[in-house]
Order: sequence, then structure tokens, then C-alpha cells
Amino acid sequence: MTVRGDVPYVPLPGRSRVPTGLEPERPRRRRPRKPPWYLPAAVAVDAVGAALPVRQSFRMAGEAHAAWYAAVVASIWLLVRFSRGRYAVEDLGESGHAGLLVRDWLILLGLLTAVRAVSGEASPLPLVLAGLVACLPGTLICRHLMFRHLTSVRRQGRCVSRVLVIGAAGALDDLIGRLARRTDHEFVVVGVCPVGDDDPGPGAPVAARLGRGKPAHLSGDSAPVLAAARRLDVDMVLVVSGPELNGERLRRLSWSVHEDGRPLIVVPGLTEVAQRRVKVSSVAGLTMLRVAPPVRRGAALLLKAVTDRVGAALLLVSLAPVFAVVAIAVRLDSPGTVLYRQVRVGQGGRQFSLLKFRTMVAGAERMKNQLAGTNEHDGLMFKIRRDPRITRVGQVLRRFSLDELPQLLNVLQGHMSLVGPRPPLPDEVAKYNEVELRRLSVKPGLTGLWQVSGRSDLSWDETVALDLRYVDNWSPSLDFGILRRTLRAVVEGNGAY
Repeated sequence: MTVRGDVPYVPLPGRSRVPTGLEPERPRRRRPRKPPWYLPAAVAVDAVGAALPVRQSFRMAGEAHAAWYAAVVASIWLLVRFSRGRYAVEDLGESGHAGLLVRDWLILLGLLTAVRAVSGEASPLPLVLAGLVACLPGTLICRHLMFRHLTSVRRQGRCVSRVLVIGAAGALDDLIGRLARRTDHEFVVVGVCPVGDDDPGPGAPVAARLGRGKPAHLSGDSAPVLAAARRLDVDMVLVVSGPELNGERLRRLSWSVHEDGRPLIVVPGLTEVAQRRVKVSSVAGLTMLRVAPPVRRGAALLLKAVTDRVGAALLLVSLAPVFAVVAIAVRLDSPGTVLYRQVRVGQGGRQFSLLKFRTMVAGAERMKNQLAGTNEHDGLMFKIRRDPRITRVGQVLRRFSLDELPQLLNVLQGHMSLVGPRPPLPDEVAKYNEVELRRLSVKPGLTGLWQVSGRSDLSWDETVALDLRYVDNWSPSLDFGILRRTLRAVVEGNGAY
């Protein structure tokens, strides 16, 4: 053994010398993280999904070389997807691909235009576009089915990664709690290494302890961490950043973990920030995370506004017969007006009159104080699962969210959006704290993350967390995903009362 300063270095065969207190173990056989059929299935769907529509479009136009055009388009499409890393193991089966798919499609469109110009080919570009548009749904459906399958097998304890987590006791509790609430990720915590003498919660057993961040401990982390990692047979090590784990200490720990054949993941203090908003850079030897601000202006917001108005207008016209049937049912079921108006708070705290089909008896607002003691919801919302004020027709309307349809008029007027947070009442907003007021940064929506994630079955904290996730990470692809999930949520009716 040689010594460099106060850090012992053990030479490993075929590797650079790294600080460690343990002899290297034999290379472990890695567990399969994803089903092996994901890659060929994704490639096949992309290839066939691009080739068939293009070939069919050219054949219908009477082109002689339809198969050749289809093969060229499919080949370029696969090259784009491969070059952009869409077939990496970390990407297959995971959620959030709609926006990335559109970007790849735009790159493909540019490449095809360039190839057409260079080759002098007189092929009708509109036919190529028609074929390419037809290929997008197949790719989206394939990735969604993979995501559903991967989530299912992860709930059964397969295709997961055993992890050892290092950090302060409080940070460990928060991380373990967040990971335990979701089953669509790969991480399963099998042990923790708290820094200091504080005891973390019962979420995972303590595998080792690390000392406080003093210089004497900079080289003393490797032995207990590697011993715990080997004993628990973990696949990777997670480190929760904090004042005790400074840059130099973390750097030396990463040397040992990496030389032991395990990846190390650093978890920053940021929460609920979409990956697309984060960019990693290196300045003066320091690794920095640049977090882009939420989208509040620009072409994307203009597109959202246009989509809201046009979509609301089309839905009002197409659902006119439904409006008529519901209005007649409400009128015949109980005395009172067909439409119910209620003051709600919109973007920036501006109040507006929200429209709904009446689902309660006349004078329901005056009865609210008498029922205050029966509120079944925590936080600031008032909800009763079997509210005696709801009419027979009202129960059906709420079950299928038909009472919300008149809010399309609010969308058309610009008070609301098709997708956004739930529009709150003025007395609720009066009790908001600084965090909850951030929900008013965007227009409220006819549907949103709250509506597709359980609605009234969610706690107040869960409701606020979902709304803030939407406010901070809005994108057109997020709206598209929520609209797609809304139909299923309406049919299932979970939390609708």
C-alpha cells in the first residue's frame, strides 16, 4: 500500500489507484432493469409506423417508388431516434415522451427537406408529411403501453434497483417518503447511511453511519459505505446533498463507489422541477444545475390561448344535444334554475362568475353553515361524500362531471383554460398562505392534474402539490397528457362527489 498525504491508496488490477479500505470484489452480475423486448418492440413500431403510412400515401398518389420512399423515411426516422438517445435503457418504458417525440419529428422533417433539395427528387412533400403525421400515434401508444407494463412489473418488485441512501436523517426521511408514494420508478431503498448520530425514521434499516463533515472523515466514508453496499447487494448509491456532504467529501466517496462498479446518484434539494427545465453545466470545476423559469409568455402561451378558445367553441357546438338533455333533466328533477353561478377566483386573484349545471337544491349555499361539522375533506375545501343537498340528477351529473360542461363558456370568455388548477372560492383564497397563492399564477382549468389524479379523494396537501407541479412545469405536452387522461377519469368517476 502506498500513501498520498493522509489518504490510503490501494492499487487495483487494471484500474487507477483510488482511495478505499476494502479489497475489490469480483464484478457482480447486474440485474435486468427493463424487459429485453422493449428495445426491439420500440424500434419495430417506429420503423413500421413510419414506413407504412408513407408507402400507402405514395401508392394512393400513384407514385412508382412508394416502397423506396418508405424505406428512406423509416431509415432516417430510426437514425434520428437513435442519435437522440430515445432507445437508451434509461428511456425505454418511462413516461414523458410526447414533447420529445415532436422535437424528433421536426428534426426528421428538416432532414427530409434537405435530402429532397440535395437529391433533386420531385417527390410530393405533402404526402410525406401526411405519412409522418400518421406514424406519431403508433409511437405514442407503444411508449404508453411500455410505461403501463413497466409500472405493473415494478409494483410486483421486478425491474427495480436496490439502492443505498446517504444523507442527513431528516433528508433521508423526506426522500424515502417521496419514493414510497410512487410505484412508477425503479428505486427501492434497502438501507440508509445517516450522517451523524440522529436516527432516521423507520422507512429503511440503518446499514452504516458516517461521521460529521470534518477533514478527518473525508477519507473515512469509503469503508462503511462499500461494506454496506456489498452486504445489501445494492445496484446504486444515492446521496442526498446537504451541508455535511461537501464537494470534496462527495468527490472522494464517488471514487470508491465507482471503482466498486456501482453508479452514484446525487439528489439535489430541488423538488417538483421537470427534467426539461434543468440543464447541467460545469464552470471553474464546479457542477451547476441551471433551472429555467416556468413558461409565462411566448408562442407556447399564445398557442394555449388559441387552443382553449377554438377547442371550447368546437365542444360547445358538438355537445349541444347533451346540453339540451341535461338542462331538461335538471329542470324536471327539482325546482330552481338550470345553470348555477358561483364567484370563483382566477389568474392573478381576479374574480369571475363560474357556470355549472345546478346539482343541488335551491338555497344550498345557506345550508352550508349547518353542515360545516360534517366536512370530510381536510384543508380549505368543503366536501361531503353523501351531501344531502345534492339532487338525484345532480348525483349523476357529478359522477360523470357533466355539471362542469357550462364552464366551456368561461373558457370561451377567457376566464378559464381547458387545462389548469381547480378554480377556488374567494373564502378559500382568503386563507391561502404564500405557497398556496402560487396556484393563482395561471388560469384555472376545466380539467387538470387534480381531476385526473383522484379529485376529492386527495388530501389538501396532495391537491396543492399537484397544482404547483402544473404551475411550475407547464408545457403543451403536459396539457395533452392531462386531456388524454381526463376521459378515463370521467368514466371511472373516482373521487367525483
